[in-house]
Amino acid sequence: MGRSRGELTTKVHIACDKLGRPVRFLIAPGQSHDILAVPALLEGHRPKAVLANRTYDANSLRTYLAGIGAEAVIPSTRSRKTPIPHDPLIYKLRNRAELCFNR
Repeated sequence: MGRSRGELTTKVHIACDKLGRPVRFLIAPGQSHDILAVPALLEGHRPKAVLANRTYDANSLRTYLAGIGAEAVIPSTRSRKTPIPHDPLIYKLRNRAELCFNR
């Protein structure tokens, strides 16, 4: 069953610490881009690294993260002409955000 016209959707964004404990939740409109939530999620925090999936791969976000001193551990999208390397071992820890929802 599809959504009817005018139906509102939402997205839940979460920031976790390195142990997978929630630091901040953010509810955003379903049609908003995921990247827009990052500054609000990180406000008041100075992470050493930010782990995120491909939907967060944007030069603007990488510049923002570099500006706050955080390493971007984000795989490049397939459409990126020159992929930006990321640490695959650190990236495996990204699932801690999903595990936070399952606790």
